[in-house]
Amino acid sequence: MSIAELFLLAVGLSMDALAVSICKGLSLRNIKVKHMLIAGAWFGGFQALMPTVGYVLGSFFADLVSKWSHWIAFVLLLFIGGSMIKESFGEEEEVDADMSFKVMFLLAVATSIEALVGVSFAFLKLSTLYIILAVLFIGCITFICSAVGVKIGSIFGTKYKSKAELAGGIILILIGVKVVLDGLGIL
Repeated sequence: MSIAELFLLAVGLSMDALAVSICKGLSLRNIKVKHMLIAGAWFGGFQALMPTVGYVLGSFFADLVSKWSHWIAFVLLLFIGGSMIKESFGEEEEVDADMSFKVMFLLAVATSIEALVGVSFAFLKLSTLYIILAVLFIGCITFICSAVGVKIGSIFGTKYKSKAELAGGIILILIGVKVVLDGLGIL
């Protein structure tokens, strides 16, 4: 997986967090740097944690399914990307200004579930150093997107929420297609 592919994966995974951050920014009256940092830390932290958990879980099964790994990664990315695209056409969700531990924890978990895609890292037989760098990169990209999302929300509102989810879903599906084509020796 190249740096460009990793960047696209990180951006794709961060789109749910960006969308929720935009809504948070819309609901807050006076945006402070503190609000941006809180959103960035919660969402970026969980976007880094989930691929790590996925990688650890996937490592136990990688040897058993290595010949099918590209298909597994493809199906996971297709499912997650499709889910994000479907959500982009759905009803707008209500997000309030509450940034308490409980609320942010639940939102961080909800927006990072798809980052369990880290399970596919185990199937792709990537080095431990690469996994660490990938997880940090995903977390940092999500931190930035989420922090900026709060500010964007205060300026533009929910106008771009569904577009962000749609873009994230498309990116994940395209990465899945590339993974399966690589696995089949086509690319």
